[in-house]
Amino acid sequence: MAQETTSNVAQSLNDLMGAVGKIGQVQVEVLTSVLNSAASAIEPVSKTAVELIGNVANAATQAVQGVASAIAPKK
Repeated sequence: MAQETTSNVAQSLNDLMGAVGKIGQVQVEVLTSVLNSAASAIEPVSKTAVELIGNVANAATQAVQGVASAIAPKK
């Protein structure tokens, strides 16, 4: 009877450790999925931001050129 109890306890511990391992694995998979999703979302946003900065810089350059040409003496 004592041996059967020990066997049951060992089996329960094995089952528990297996469950804990599976939970850890699922957490890693969820974290990986979240990181991949975040990277996929950030990529187009950063590309759009870079394009916007370039467009603003071009507009500012054109505005300065327009002001400079208006101020410059005519020949």
